[in-house]
Amino acid sequence: MYLGRVIGRLWASVKNPGLESQRLLLVQPVKADLSASGKVLVCADTTGAGAGELIYWVRGREASFPFLPAAVPSDATIVGIVDELHLGEASSDPDSPLPPDHVRRGQRKG
Repeated sequence: MYLGRVIGRLWASVKNPGLESQRLLLVQPVKADLSASGKVLVCADTTGAGAGELIYWVRGREASFPFLPAAVPSDATIVGIVDELHLGEASSDPDSPLPPDHVRRGQRKG
């Protein structure tokens, strides 16, 4: 799985019949520090993600699995919305939270 940020939406009047009724979103892949990494790509969406949200996505054969038993021709699919991303090592003390600079929050609204 890979991290990304939704930066837009794609509409296509002509597409493969297997993509009918599928939301297609533009995703900027990001590194763990949330900096851009690579080219923008088009992902099918299974989560209802919106613009600006931090998501995780899969590619390759696994990208079609969330749609089973339907045969959706997708090579990149959003499979989750990230609420929080914790970086660094966890403390061995259960009462001691990670420092605030090690927490990145998604942009989920609602």
